[in-house]
Amino acid sequence: MLVTSSTARDRRSTHLRRALVAGALTVCAVALPAAPAMAAGSAGSSSGSAGGSAVIPLPISSPAGLVALAAATTQTGKPYLWGGTGPNAWDCSGLTQWAFRQAGVRLPRVSQDQAWAGTPIPIAAMAPGDIITFRPENDHVGIYAGFGQVFNAYGAGVPIGLTPLSELPPINQVRRF
Repeated sequence: MLVTSSTARDRRSTHLRRALVAGALTVCAVALPAAPAMAAGSAGSSSGSAGGSAVIPLPISSPAGLVALAAATTQTGKPYLWGGTGPNAWDCSGLTQWAFRQAGVRLPRVSQDQAWAGTPIPIAAMAPGDIITFRPENDHVGIYAGFGQVFNAYGAGVPIGLTPLSELPPINQVRRF
């Protein structure tokens, strides 16, 4: 009976994780059509100032980021393997590199290099599909899934999947592609 209870609990947990990712992707799909108008802001108007205006990143997912996030979620439950580049096991940067390749984006192999690719985004403008690296060493990377969750290959003994941001080290970089 204990095995049945544990199996049912694992099944519910898996369904909850999938629902969270599906919800995040749905929110992004609804917001994405409005992205061009929102990103344009007042760029077409003239304020009379000589200094121009700064571009302020909005928390709107990129199409490539959403495709990469969706691709990454197909790897849910696979094992972590240091240096793993799939298809049966992954490390954090191998997973993000593969996922973004599915979206037509070429990323460097290791998280330290992935931390400097793409467009830098402030944490406040982070959106699902953005890559997040952690600690000043940029020694872990994942894909932001929304709702405070990161899809990643966390470490030995932890299957590929969602991890709450609150359980991860401090964010160092956020990048959008």
